Amino acid sequence: LGHYERFLSRPTSQANNVTTGRIYQTVINKERAGDYLGKTVQVIPHITDEIKRRVQLLGNSTEFDIVITELGGTVGDIESLPYLEALRQMRWELGIDNCLVIHLTLIPYLSAAKELKTKPTQHSVKELLNTGIQPDILVCRTEYPITMEIRRKLALFCNVDVGSVIEAIDAESIYDVPLLMLKEKLDATVITKLRLPDRREPDLTAWKTFLGKLKNPMNVVRIGLVGKYNELQDAYKSIHESFVHAGAMNECKVEVVPVHSEQLENDEGGLERKLSELDGVLVAPGFGERGIEGKVRAVRYVRENGIPFFGICLGMQCAVVEFARNVLKLEGAASTEVDRKAVHPVIDLMPDQKKITKKGGTMRLGAYACDLRRHSVAAKAYKSLKIHERHRHRYEFNNEYLEAFEKGGMIPSGMNPESKLVEIVELKDHPWFVGVQFHPELKSTVETPHPLFVAFVAACLRHRK
Repeated sequence: LGHYERFLSRPTSQANNVTTGRIYQTVINKERAGDYLGKTVQVIPHITDEIKRRVQLLGNSTEFDIVITELGGTVGDIESLPYLEALRQMRWELGIDNCLVIHLTLIPYLSAAKELKTKPTQHSVKELLNTGIQPDILVCRTEYPITMEIRRKLALFCNVDVGSVIEAIDAESIYDVPLLMLKEKLDATVITKLRLPDRREPDLTAWKTFLGKLKNPMNVVRIGLVGKYNELQDAYKSIHESFVHAGAMNECKVEVVPVHSEQLENDEGGLERKLSELDGVLVAPGFGERGIEGKVRAVRYVRENGIPFFGICLGMQCAVVEFARNVLKLEGAASTEVDRKAVHPVIDLMPDQKKITKKGGTMRLGAYACDLRRHSVAAKAYKSLKIHERHRHRYEFNNEYLEAFEKGGMIPSGMNPESKLVEIVELKDHPWFVGVQFHPELKSTVETPHPLFVAFVAACLRHRK
């Protein structure tokens, strides 16, 4: 859902996401509750009925005119079969004027023959037809432009209009895609097929301005992303995209340099070599003890050398641990996630988490309020004293140490008004040093880049100059 939120600047909820596990769990719970009156529970109709119910939840709320449902996977895979059957039934129940099927497919390019091949798409559509579903529109992923001859061929063998064969050519940036789809008139085709009244042309001026700044940066900043999942391309996807938004706002390109935290744990010279040439450092979120000490050492280096620092979730907790050890001189300071018998548990389980034995679905999750301290770095970034941010964690700053930290120079600049949990910490005598317990990357969009990312990138620019 991340790109939908980033593109549309609309928050999503649990109703916007359906997983197979949740579908089956709901059906099993209904059976246990006696909802099926002892009938044998089957994929059809019970699983498919639950899929249809979930898909239509938002539509039945009367808040929306159109519900876009993305069905992942590949046609023909066994995992997709219940969903395809549910789609077939919905198409019949709603009528063709109220249900539109767009099939995303691939047109591979054979470099040896120097031609695009349509057979994979033809077979994919044939497989879809075997489930009883006729696609209305084909969106064709391709490396090279699709000729009119290919469009006619696909239209003929896939039973669609020529105008319903949409080219989705590889783009320089995912943010180019809306303009490419507009050029292909995908929006007009959808409106026509759903027999909707004509709407005025969308105003994409702001989007084009964003793209102009993205593609023509005035400066470049190098920001280190210290994490332990860097080998996984999408592990920090939201953070990378937040840097894209904040970079465009600051008219600069953000070059994200991956730094593996485990590699910083023992190599003294390597730490300085990796971090000294950076304009800023973000210590990423995560779980577990692996790579923690590398993150703590990275925090110490940037704190002592005046390099802009941004810590998110575990990154903030590492900043707290580092400050406790090296500034407050609390020997044995640690998070109880890493050391349950820590002498100074400056990061500890929240009280309501300590008696939980079944961990699934029990984290502090979702949006919570936060009051900001006046004149703080965070307040200047947000231009507000009251905010709401999204959380996903169990461990928190231990308020027993709050007074000691504030006296030492680490300010709790953001706190939850009800629980008094510390949400933001920052240093007084540092160019830009902010740690947050929440996940700001989840709220950054093209239209509204997250203020903390914008302020952090601006601080990195100042440091570079």
